Amino acid sequence: MTRTSDAPEGARNADEPPGRTQDKGEDSPAAKPKFILYLDGPEYQQELYQLVQWTHHVLLPVYGREVTSTAPWCSRWWEHPGVVAQLHGLWLAWSQLTGPDADLAGPASWHRDFLGPVMGVLRDPAGPFAGCKPGYHRPKEVPPVDQLAPPQPHAA
Repeated sequence: MTRTSDAPEGARNADEPPGRTQDKGEDSPAAKPKFILYLDGPEYQQELYQLVQWTHHVLLPVYGREVTSTAPWCSRWWEHPGVVAQLHGLWLAWSQLTGPDADLAGPASWHRDFLGPVMGVLRDPAGPFAGCKPGYHRPKEVPPVDQLAPPQPHAA
């Protein structure tokens, strides 16, 4: 896909690899994308926006299946940090394995090595969407951790 003229300057299409910009005759390659959990502030929000675009316009229309009790999905998936991390990793792999520089076996590798395992985890009845139903998001509680920290390592 190419960026349309009404898109904001610097905007990236949902299927354009993260960290790359449209070729404007620049000789230097764009910086490698960062994993979304390493981002914060506006950089995180922009990456999340792009992830939402890819998820809603590429992933779900092609690979989304009916939501059932045995294959849940949350309509507010972006409020599940672990899901954001999983989908971002899936998107990064998509970008690398299906982009213009990918070899011909890239898409098959992406389906086998990334799509199936990630969607299997996300859609598992005991997975991150357990308790979520169409139209209802159930926030997850962070597992409790004892207040005592493990001992500090001794300096050598």
